[in-house]
Parts: sequence; C-alpha cells; structure tokens
Amino acid sequence: MKLNIKKYGLVPVMAAAMSFTACTGDLDVTPIDPNLDTPDNVLTSTAAYNQLLAKCYVALAVSSPDGSGGGPDISGIDGGFGQYLRALFNLQELPTDEVVMGWNDQTIKDLHGLQWTSADVFVSAMYSRLFYQISLCNEVMRRIGDSSDATMKQYKAEARCLRGLSYLHAIDMFGNVPFLDENTEVGGANPQQISRTDLFNWLAKDMEECAEQLPAQSEKYRCDKGTAYMILAKLYLNAGVYTGTPDYAKCAEYCQKIIGLGYKLESQSDYFKMFGADNDQYLGVGHEIIFSVYQDHINTQAYGGTCYIVNAECGGNMSYESLGLGGNGWGGIRLTPEFVDKFSGTDIRGAFFTDGQEKEILDLGDFQSGYAFTKFTNLKADGSVLADANSFPDTDFPVFRLADVYLMLAECQVVGGVSGIDGIGLFNQIRTRAGVSPIANPSKQDIIDERGRELAWECHRRSDLVRFDLLTTGDYIWAHKGMNSNVGTPHAVDSKYNLYPLASSDVMSNPNLKQNAGY
Repeated sequence: MKLNIKKYGLVPVMAAAMSFTACTGDLDVTPIDPNLDTPDNVLTSTAAYNQLLAKCYVALAVSSPDGSGGGPDISGIDGGFGQYLRALFNLQELPTDEVVMGWNDQTIKDLHGLQWTSADVFVSAMYSRLFYQISLCNEVMRRIGDSSDATMKQYKAEARCLRGLSYLHAIDMFGNVPFLDENTEVGGANPQQISRTDLFNWLAKDMEECAEQLPAQSEKYRCDKGTAYMILAKLYLNAGVYTGTPDYAKCAEYCQKIIGLGYKLESQSDYFKMFGADNDQYLGVGHEIIFSVYQDHINTQAYGGTCYIVNAECGGNMSYESLGLGGNGWGGIRLTPEFVDKFSGTDIRGAFFTDGQEKEILDLGDFQSGYAFTKFTNLKADGSVLADANSFPDTDFPVFRLADVYLMLAECQVVGGVSGIDGIGLFNQIRTRAGVSPIANPSKQDIIDERGRELAWECHRRSDLVRFDLLTTGDYIWAHKGMNSNVGTPHAVDSKYNLYPLASSDVMSNPNLKQNAGY
C-alpha cells in the first residue's frame, strides 16, 4: 500500500489523540475529552495504520499537522525553533566552522560561541523533538504489535528505522539519555537513563534486526535497507566517541552493504541539482540520495528544514529569485573564512556569494560580514523557478548520501587502518567530481577537510569535528570559536561542549536522570 507522506493533514485524528508529555513519559494516547476519537476506535484498518506511520515521517518535516500557522506538536517551544531539521541544523552546524549566525534570537549566538547552558532553548528544542519522534515511532510499533500481516510488519519496521535515526541523533548529541521503547509503559514511571555504551549496543542490535525486515528498495521517502545500513555505518563510524573503542571495520562492512544495494554517484553536472527543488529524482537505488525528508511549498509548510536553510542563506545583495524563492530572504547564516579557505579555485562545491560580502567576519550581526553560501536553492534541475514559488521550498533535505559512504570508507582505510577496501579510490572519485585533483595518499587531515567540503550544511560537521577532536580543542580555531560577540580572540573551549546537556526541565522532573558532566 502506498504511504502518502506528502500531505501533512493526513493524521489530524491521531494527532489530536496523542499528547506529548515532555520527556518524562511516552505518548499519552487517551484524550481527556471522551468524545474525541481514540486510537482504539480509529485504528481499525491497514489504511488507518498507514496514516499513523505517515505522522512519523511528516514529523521530520513540519512542526504542526496544521502547517506553518498551526500550533506546534510540542508545547512551550517555538514552532520554528522546534522543527526537527531546523533544530538539527542548529546543533550540528552552528557550533562549527561551517556556519555563523547573524540573528539575536534568544541564545542563538551561544551555539557558535560554544558556550550554551542546560537551559538553552535551542538545545531543549532538539532534545524535546527527538523524544517526541521516538515516542511517535514507539506508538506505531506498540499498536501494530505482533501482527502477521506483511504490510503491517513493514510499517512496524519503518517506524523502528525512524526511531533508530532519532536515537542516532540522541546518542550523538546528548550521550546518556532517557530510554523509551515500544515496551515502555504508557503513562508509567519516569523512564530510566541508559548509558551511551548501552544505547550503542542496543541500537546496533536493533538496527541490524530492522534492516533484515526492510525491503532493499522502497518507494520514495520511505525507509529501506539503505537507511538502516546508513544508521549502522554512522553509529560504527563514531564508535570511538560513543563507547571509547573505535570499530571502523564494522563501519566499512555496512558501507559496503550500502554500495551493494546499487546506489550510484551523480555526475558533476548534477551535483547541485541534488540540493534543488526537484531533487527527488536523485533519490533511491540507482541514484545518490539514500534517504531524504520531503519538502513541498504547499503541503509541508514549516519554518524549518530547507525553508530555514535557503531563506537564512539569502541576504545582502543576493537576489531571492536567483535562489528560486518567492519572497525576500532572511539574511542570517554565512561561512567562516577558515572554511572558505578549504576550497580551491577549481572546486565546484565552493558555491560562495561574494558581491558586497566581506570574507572576514568583523560583525556577527551583519549578514554581509562573511561569505554567503548557495549550496541549497529552490531552483528546478533546469534552472527555472516554480511558477507559484513562495518562501517554502520544494527542496527535500538529503539526510544520507552515497558520497558520505565513500568518504566513510576512506576514513576507515586511512584513519581506521581497515584493509581490503578501496576507500582512497572512492575518496578520489568525490574529488574528481568536484573538479579537484586526486590525492594519492590522503592524510587524516585530508579526510576531515574533504568531509567538510562535500557534506557542508548537511548536518554532519559537529559530529565529524568531535570524532577528530577538533571541535573544542585549540588544534583548530575558526572565527568566533569560543565567543558570541566581536570582543576577544577565538579560542579552545571546555571539552564538555563535545556533548550537549540534557534539557534542564527534564532533569529536574525526572529523578532517574543525571546531567551530563560540567552542566
């Protein structure tokens, strides 16, 4: 049965029937008003479960089932701040050399300054969104139970895979977190905290089992083996961070499984089309994008995802029409000069806008201080603009790409010492496509630099810098690192900032939780 995840209004009954109780419990599926529909009297057909599963996908794209003007899924958090992809971008990109932010929204500059606290609203937004998503997926699994129906089994596996994606983000950003699965009692006691190592082991086993239950190739936007294998590859890529023991061999194993599914690298001429308005044509087996989050200028209107990226990258002398937008940009995010310097003159990926922009960042609050970056646009593959373009792009967000797989294999060979793979050859395929010369014997520094160039703004940079011990140390300094103003000198910071704190509100309400060290 086709899963229609393109209409965010598919699940109003289920959305009304579910209320998220912060992170102190799982979904409460019994509404106070007895006249409202409940899951028990709504989930009476496979079609109804189809809609419930759709909510798990849609929750990655929007903050509310009612669109950009509706009330957010999570109370107490701005619908824009709390959108999953926007929160992910803020926490994975803003603290790094890839992005500076010019706005003064609450504590936003503390992210690039690497000086947030446990009460930071942007940190709390990501934390809450993760556990809302995990709880949604748990509910689908719980409701399906041990059904022997093949369609229902696949729905359950997809929900399991989406839960795995959120737990991957949770273990990466927050470490020791509350643990909820489909067996957690709804409305029961406060969840227990799971250690990072135990969560790693549980997630590895869970995704291995999940991968076996998913098809090798699904319809667009749905989880399949490639998605599950990517979660496993990323998990093992960072095993040294999560458990203290690197496991590049297992990372390489899952990378090779992904390649074996038949994904293909796109051509140089199609590179930027993967970040444009009709990039769904590059999604799926036979193409480069392995999993993406659907975006549509009518059906998934939200102030997050690629709406946030494309609008926030547009300002100064830039023309919003040149990016395919139907209205003025927001003028917020730019690049540090240190990141700009990583690109050679022939590298096509250096999509810098420099007219009226100063390379050096003298004033964080001035959009024209720092080069703009136009990797993501709302332009169609032929360069045209949608006839009814507005501020909400049609550009899907590529969560996982084959290029990342190639670069992971290169790291497995160069950094991890894994033999029997041609990671360096794949590394150079990425470079050749970008228009730069191959490197016969790439160094560890070459690996991290190439990951930055190829995967810029795709929500991997913070994790990569942590793994290479560059996020907080003095081994790599970029503009405004360790500071959120124009006063002072960029500097190394406390290593506690390699990890985000658990939301202080959750720690205070759940005595089972211990805050991360230093917060």
